[in-house]
Amino acid sequence: MISEIIIKNIFCDIPEKPYNELIEVLLNNPAFKMERIISQGHASPDNFWYDQDKNEFVLLISGSAKISFEKEDIVEIRPGDYFIIPAHKKHRVEFTKSGEKTIWLTLHF
Repeated sequence: MISEIIIKNIFCDIPEKPYNELIEVLLNNPAFKMERIISQGHASPDNFWYDQDKNEFVLLISGSAKISFEKEDIVEIRPGDYFIIPAHKKHRVEFTKSGEKTIWLTLHF
């Protein structure tokens, strides 16, 4: 047994129906931050746009979602889809399905 290694599972410790979107920081240092995000029927507030100082790598692990980028079409993403949102590219979550857990892995760098 390796005592310094802690094994966790990305699908564990998820509330049955989270009232708010759950954002859990998995790793954080000066160079980057990795988060696990759990959505279930959540979306960005009306007229709200994320405008982040860092690039963001996004991987959809399970569920489904629709993302929109300012002045562009809405993009539907499925499990396994990933992309990088450049710093200051305004975006928002339009939709996550209420009947299933949408699990995201994001890396801000």
